[in-house]
Amino acid sequence: MTGSVAPVPLAERPKNIILLIGDGMALAQVSAGIYWKGVGKSVWERFPVVGFHKSHSHDERVTDSAAGATAFACGHKTKNGAIGVVPPDYNPCPTILENLKSRGWATGMVVTCSATHATPASFIAHEDIRAFTESIAEDYLETPIDCFVGGGQGYFDDRPDKKNLLDSLRQRGYVVQSGAGFGRLPLDGSAPFMLFTAEREPPSASSGRRYLPSATLKVCDYLKKRSSKGFFLMVEGSQIDWALHANDPQWLKAEMLDFDATVAAALQFAQSDGETLVIVTGDHECGGTGLNASDNKNRFTLAFSSRLHSGAMVPVYAYGPKAALFFGIYNNTEIYYKMWAALGDHLAEAK
Repeated sequence: MTGSVAPVPLAERPKNIILLIGDGMALAQVSAGIYWKGVGKSVWERFPVVGFHKSHSHDERVTDSAAGATAFACGHKTKNGAIGVVPPDYNPCPTILENLKSRGWATGMVVTCSATHATPASFIAHEDIRAFTESIAEDYLETPIDCFVGGGQGYFDDRPDKKNLLDSLRQRGYVVQSGAGFGRLPLDGSAPFMLFTAEREPPSASSGRRYLPSATLKVCDYLKKRSSKGFFLMVEGSQIDWALHANDPQWLKAEMLDFDATVAAALQFAQSDGETLVIVTGDHECGGTGLNASDNKNRFTLAFSSRLHSGAMVPVYAYGPKAALFFGIYNNTEIYYKMWAALGDHLAEAK
C-alpha cells in the first residue's frame, strides 16, 4: 500500500476503529471520484479489501439515512426515519459508540452536517422520528462522547424551549467552541470537547468548507491520547448526499474530492499506528447515478435517474487488522457485527 508514511506492521487485532461514511455514496460515486482524482491517484485504489452491503431498511427496499446509519450503529434494521430504535417495539438499541464508551474506549464523530442530522444522531440518540432535532440534541447529554466536530450549534443554544444545552455540556466538563479552528481545544486529551463549525448546517466544500480531512487526523491523535484501550471514530462526508439530491455534478465533485482527502487522512493515521481498522462505505446510493459517454471519449457525463435514494448495493472498503472480515456481500447490519468481531470475540454481542 502506498501513502505518505511508511506503513508499520499490523497488529493481530485493532484497538481503534475509524468508520467513514459517504452519505449517498455507492459504486457510481466512487467511480466518478477515481476519474476526477486521476486513475492511480485516488485513495480508493489503495484498499486491499472490498465488499458490498445491502442497504434496505426493515420494511422498505430503499432506505433513508436514519435507518441506514442505525443498521451500522446497532446491528439491526429499522424503519425509515427512525434514529437508534428498532422493531418490533421501537425501543432504544445500544449503539457501538455507546457500548465502547461504557467499556472505556474513547469515542468521537466528525461530520459535515449538523450534530442532529440522521447519521451522527443514529450513533448517540434514540428517537422515533429523525425530525425531532431538539430532542436529538438533548440525547447528546446522555452519552459522554469525547468529541464532536460538525454543525448544529443552534440546536443546542437557540431552541424553542429556551434551554441552553451548551451550558449543560460545559457543566459536564466539555470545552465548547465555535468555528473550524482547533487552536484552543484540549488536543492533549485532557478534556472532552464539542467544536461547532456552523450554527446549523456547514457550507459545502465548493463554498469554502475545508475542515474534514484535517479534523479527522487531529481527532484521531486526540482520541488516542484519551484512552489506552482504544477509540471509535465515525466520520461522515454528509453533503455527498445533498449534492446527489440536487443532481449537481460540480457540488458532487467537490464533496467526493474532499472525502477522498479525508479517507487518505484516516489511512495515514492507520498506516503509522498499526492498530487501527479503517472501514469506508456509504449508507445508500442516491440519485440513480450513472457515468455516461461524452463528446470527449476520455471523459464522462454524470446522468441522474432520480433525485431520491436507490436500492443499489454499496461498496465497503477496509484496511488494517481484521480487514478481511469485510470481504463479500452482506446486509448493512453485518458491519456492526464485523466491527465487534474485529475487536475480539469476547466483546461481540449475540445476534
